[in-house]
This record gives sequence, C-alpha cells and structure tokens, in this order.
Amino acid sequence: MLLNDSYRYIDLKKTGRNIERLIRKRGYSVKDIQYFLHLSCPQPVYRWIRGQILPSVDHLYVLAEVLQVYMEELLVTSSRRSDWQREANRLMRKRMSAYGKRFLQWKAA
Repeated sequence: MLLNDSYRYIDLKKTGRNIERLIRKRGYSVKDIQYFLHLSCPQPVYRWIRGQILPSVDHLYVLAEVLQVYMEELLVTSSRRSDWQREANRLMRKRMSAYGKRFLQWKAA
C-alpha cells in the first residue's frame, strides 16, 4: 500500500524513451508499430516517444504483446515525494545558510 506522501505517477518523458528503446530493441520501426496498432498515421507513436501523450489502454495492451513485455514494463513511474523532497531540501539548505550567516554576524558583533 502506498502512502499519500509517496504517490507515484507515470513519467511521460521517461515512458516515451522506454517505449522507443523497446521498439528499437525488437527491431521495429515507427511505421511497423503504426501498422500493428491499425493507426491511420504515425503521429501518435511519435507523440508517445516524445512524452507528449500516453498510449490508450488498448494500444498499451497491443504494444505490450507486440514488444513481448508486460504492460507495466512500458510505463515508467516516478514519485512526487522525491520531487517535493528535493525542493524541500533545497529550501532548507537556503534557510540554514541564511541562519548561519546571521549567526556569524551576531557572533562577530
């Protein structure tokens, strides 16, 4: 069970790079994927790869079968907590630096 402070989300950019890597690993082209998924044009595949959008569940299912992986292996997740934690740590360091400077000024006076 995930706690609220460790909520996971799908990282579009990393997922796109992962999909592209898996397509290349299997030796397929974007046109091949377009054909397998019965897409009228290759644009959706390019948009997935660029991390602009995610494939629909139907497309994820077929793509996973074509690439011989589980659907979950196509998706790359990240934790919002790590993003928040990095920002919190940065702010804490900034505050501590300011406190340290004030302390040194007080001590010198």
